[in-house]
Amino acid sequence: MTVRQLTMPELVAGCVESGVRGVGLWREPVRSYGIEATARLVRDAGLSVTTLCRGGFLTAIEPAERARALDDNRAAVDEAATLGTDTLVLVSGGLPAGSKDLRGARERVADALAELGPYAAGRGVRLAVEPLHPMYAADRCVVSTLAQALDLAERFPADQVGVTVDTYHVWWDDTAPAQIARAGASGRIHSFQLADWTTPLPEGVLNGRGQIGDGAVDMREWRGYVEAAGYAGPMEVELFNDGLWARDGREVLAETVARFLEHAG
Repeated sequence: MTVRQLTMPELVAGCVESGVRGVGLWREPVRSYGIEATARLVRDAGLSVTTLCRGGFLTAIEPAERARALDDNRAAVDEAATLGTDTLVLVSGGLPAGSKDLRGARERVADALAELGPYAAGRGVRLAVEPLHPMYAADRCVVSTLAQALDLAERFPADQVGVTVDTYHVWWDDTAPAQIARAGASGRIHSFQLADWTTPLPEGVLNGRGQIGDGAVDMREWRGYVEAAGYAGPMEVELFNDGLWARDGREVLAETVARFLEHAG
C-alpha cells in the first residue's frame, strides 16, 4: 500500500532492484492481478509474501451479514495460503450502525476468531489481530490497544491467533512496551509494521501515515521492543498517504528503503 500506484509487476521489480526480500500485499490489488498470477510473479522473483492484508470486519450483529464476513475471511485465508504467507492481518471492524456497545463488538470478534482460527491453522495461516489507534474505534476497529488485542488472541492457541504491532497505532500507549513483552512471551507477535505519526491529520484521518523519519515515532526504539520480545520476523513499512501516492512509485520505494535504513535499520 505504501506504493499502491505501482502495478504488481512494477512493485515486484522495484523490490528486487531495491534489495527488499519480502513484500506485504493487500487483497484488492492481488485479486485484480490474479491470486495465482501474483503468487507466481512473487515466487519467480525470489521474493516472499510477508503478510496479506486484510481480513476482519467481524463486528456485525445481523446473522446474514456475519455469515458473509466469515465467508470473506475464509476466502482471505485461502488467498494467503496460495500466496505462501503464513500471516493474515485482521482489522476487527467498527461499531455496527446505531450501536454503542464496544464490549459486545469485541466479543463478536472473539466469536469469529473461534471459527476462523482452526480454519486458518488447517491451511498453515495465522491470524494477526491488529489494534488501531482509538480514533478508528467507531468506524474501523473496536480493538484499540495491544492489551485488548492480546485479551482476544490469548483465548486461542498462538499458532492460530496473535497480534500485529504497528507503530502508527500504538506509539502513544505507554503500556504498549509491556504488552509487546507479553505477546512475545507466548509467541504471538505475528507481524510488525512501521509508519510515522505526523500532524496535522488529513480530513478523514485514514491516509495520514507519515513517511519514516518525518514524525514523532522513534522507530529504532520500537524495533528494540519487538526484538527484545523475541520477534525475528519481517518488518513492513505500511504508509497510507495521499502525498506519497501522488509521486512516482519507484522514487517513493527507494526513499522508503533509505528511510528505513536510516531510522530503523
